[in-house]
Amino acid sequence: MNTLTLPTFDDVLAAAARIEGYAHKTPVFTSKTVNEELGAEVFFKCENLQRMGAFKFRGAFNALSRFDEHQRRAGVVAFSSGNHAQAIALAAKLLGMPATIIMPHDAPVAKVAATKGYGGNVVIYDRYTEDREQIGRELAGKHGLTLIPPYDHPDVIAGQGTAAKELFEETGPLDALFAPLGGGGLISGSALATRALSPDCAVYAVEPEAGNDGQQSFRSGSIVHIETPKTIADGAQTQHLGNYTFPIIRRDVTDVLTASDAELIDCMRFFASRMKLIVEPTGCLGFAAARQMKASLKGKRVGIILSGGNVDLDRFSELMLQH
Repeated sequence: MNTLTLPTFDDVLAAAARIEGYAHKTPVFTSKTVNEELGAEVFFKCENLQRMGAFKFRGAFNALSRFDEHQRRAGVVAFSSGNHAQAIALAAKLLGMPATIIMPHDAPVAKVAATKGYGGNVVIYDRYTEDREQIGRELAGKHGLTLIPPYDHPDVIAGQGTAAKELFEETGPLDALFAPLGGGGLISGSALATRALSPDCAVYAVEPEAGNDGQQSFRSGSIVHIETPKTIADGAQTQHLGNYTFPIIRRDVTDVLTASDAELIDCMRFFASRMKLIVEPTGCLGFAAARQMKASLKGKRVGIILSGGNVDLDRFSELMLQH
């Protein structure tokens, strides 16, 4: 692990220049209701309104834009439950290269359809019995493809950090930043931007209660592997942090928190009914944790990254009817 060269804020700045004109500069929303509920000034960075519906486009486009001519001709392979899949497929389409995406058999239908719609060649696997990373390596070796993992890659991390960079440029320094945690790409990049642009800001990573490998890793000091967690937050059904993301999280993140599926549903309902936003379960992790911590956030300026909005409408309706 010591031989890895970790990305820096300079890499985030370079990524911002590469994705400019391709990625949306997503809006920052506020809500008087939320400010009153938390007793704080809260800023939501709406990556659910990013191209393909999630922050993942930033890292995917940044990584693929750095391919040389040989890599572009051969194409890219990636594995993902949905958002990274769509992001790689769309970025590859924009850059004129083929993309093969390994997706689980139970991935949201809308995410699979969108990935195919962007021109991705989808390969299905069983997330509970098969190893997607192994499948990815085998396809890369057999066909000469370049494997771009969903989070554990310096160019992906740097690209994801551009969301927090934009947030701070719009809001100025903050006291706390909350972002979802799956494999750690978003929170790692966000932490790099935070330490450069708002060094005194506390950074909170939030993962599903059922899959708290990041929390265990953060507190034990080494990467903890878990079974695939059963949670509605499909974007955070990861089994472990990455060799690049973990050291950044350990160094720059204040704490790793968790939220229950029930709390995520409450947040989804709030965003839909009060802010007219469709936010997927994973995208609600940060807000759910901020609600838990409201006593310590009083009077503070708080940033929350809504990571994505890709949820099947049938599934969305089903979740909204739960109490």
